[in-house]
Amino acid sequence: MSLDKLKPAERSKFKKKRVGRGPGSGLGKTAGRGHKGAQSRSGYAFKRGFEGGQMPLHRRVPKRGFTNIFRTAYDVVNLDQLELVFEQGATVTVESLREHGLVSSRTSLVKILGRGDLTKALTVHAHKFSGKAAEKVAAAGGRTEAIPDGKAEASNQ
Repeated sequence: MSLDKLKPAERSKFKKKRVGRGPGSGLGKTAGRGHKGAQSRSGYAFKRGFEGGQMPLHRRVPKRGFTNIFRTAYDVVNLDQLELVFEQGATVTVESLREHGLVSSRTSLVKILGRGDLTKALTVHAHKFSGKAAEKVAAAGGRTEAIPDGKAEASNQ
């Protein structure tokens, strides 16, 4: 390999097609735009989702249901996950759940659900607990401590 043998990759260098430059070019007169209509004019730009006059997809698809914009989203963690990850007598916090990858770092609120069995006595700090989860943690000899989620403080101000 030497400098005089270097050349660009095949088909990477080619001249831009010049349109509207007379009949000899093959793309003269209308310059590939056809006759009349909005797309033949300069400055034409179609709207997002425009499908040539066909009913666009976002209007063809049926709209169903309701999305509550004030919904409080919780990351859920089940007891069987805590059983696998934490040792006897450990304190489970939101930060420790994040470190072990059980909770995404985006969501700040955590809810503990009662799937599976818990045999270890754990102290669990979370924003919410299901009834079964709280019962099972207490039955295993552990404690549940609810973290205030900030909504109560915000409404008092």
